[in-house]
Amino acid sequence: MIGLENNLISKYINQITSSKLLAFVGFIIILQKLYKVIRLFLNLCVLGNYNKNLQVYNNKDKSYKYYALVTGCTDGIGLEYTKQLASKGYNVILLSRTQEKLETLSNELKQEYPEGNFPIYVLNCKNVDEEETAKLANFVKNYPLTVLINNVGLSHSIPTPFLETTQEEWRSIIDINCIATLAITQSVIPSIKKTVASDPKLRGLILTMGSFGALFPSPLLATYSGSKAFLQNWSMAMNRELLKYKIDTNLVLSYLVTSKMSKIRRSSLLIPTPKQFVRSVFTNLNNHGGALERYATSTPYWSHAIYHFLVQELFGCYNGMVNLINFKFHLSIRERALKKKAKQI
Repeated sequence: MIGLENNLISKYINQITSSKLLAFVGFIIILQKLYKVIRLFLNLCVLGNYNKNLQVYNNKDKSYKYYALVTGCTDGIGLEYTKQLASKGYNVILLSRTQEKLETLSNELKQEYPEGNFPIYVLNCKNVDEEETAKLANFVKNYPLTVLINNVGLSHSIPTPFLETTQEEWRSIIDINCIATLAITQSVIPSIKKTVASDPKLRGLILTMGSFGALFPSPLLATYSGSKAFLQNWSMAMNRELLKYKIDTNLVLSYLVTSKMSKIRRSSLLIPTPKQFVRSVFTNLNNHGGALERYATSTPYWSHAIYHFLVQELFGCYNGMVNLINFKFHLSIRERALKKKAKQI
């Protein structure tokens, strides 16, 4: 009888202990999620400051003393990076493949900001070899450069299975998104190092455009998705290498933005204009935004950040269901694009 009572008491104690343990584990998990939500709120609503963050890379008392270089600067997000940097007292080296567009943009900026200097550099990012790299390095060494914006990029014309992607298309994507970005960055870093070393108040910045196409591996955009994933790891690794030179390296994650690349003209809650998006980038420099789990990475636009945060916390960016939803989303885009093309024939 006594043994039976002892067994009952022991089971009761074990149940209580198990319940308390489960409650404690649940409390820790809830606390962790709450901590992340608070971090997200702080990053998006409290820590950002457009003017202060940009001043780190420029001497606020001497406007148009230092230079930024923007690749793919004549359209979309690249054009907006250029305009906002110019408006904040940066000279801007304009790099793109079309000389006429570059000259037009340079003249327009000079009229609006007569104190600034807006030199042009013509480069076809599809064919950047060692000779072109050396020419660019020789060109930029004449300017006190503190900022590089790696904006130039190429995606698929429409979502396409890899098996049907032409070699010309996937080679072009790799050449422009990866090889050109690395070559340009390697050409420019020595100039940024030299400029930053000349002024103890300065820091340097290398900002590279990433994509949700890499954040969520994207079927039917396989090569583009892979190229942006490459840039993610490259940028994160390089940041640690360059901190000793006071150079910050950040990868910026973006969902859809109204642009020629996205082929979207109308903005919405989840799709900002280039002006809105770039402003969020400069407001949240060196803040994670929605990319709380990624080093030296930011998802700066508020709705993109919340989207990123929710998928990461609820499912995981590499989750099979997320991959399937992404596949169906791009499949619907492909079907509409093919129907539109068929009508035009």
